[in-house]
Amino acid sequence: MSNPLENLSGPGKALKAESPDPTEIAGLLRTGLARLLDARNPSLALESRFDLAYNAAHALCLAALRKQGFRAGNRYIVFQVLPHTLNLGPAVWRVLDKCHNARNLGEYEGFLDVDERLVTDLIAATQTVANAVQLP
Repeated sequence: MSNPLENLSGPGKALKAESPDPTEIAGLLRTGLARLLDARNPSLALESRFDLAYNAAHALCLAALRKQGFRAGNRYIVFQVLPHTLNLGPAVWRVLDKCHNARNLGEYEGFLDVDERLVTDLIAATQTVANAVQLP
């Protein structure tokens, strides 16, 4: 059976094969976990908590992809490949997909519409990613 990550890798494709770099992976884990911790701070603005949790999720998902020996060609692919990098299903990646779309609206169109429930779900999904990526 072929590796789905290898199928997405190559010229003009979303992934590039690249040997894992332990220092890079450690840095992604460190920053992802720090941002996740900060995202839980209720004294911060909801939008700030969203940004922190979203960027934590991205860093942790990227660390998982880098551990597998691949580099992403775009931000979104790190969420799409979660079933292959961490064996995580729709309960996680659908939340991250929704948050990616919300982030893009805020980033590119100036319309960031987040509520407490979305941030809570994002933090929970990011914690699931954090738990999975830290397994040996």
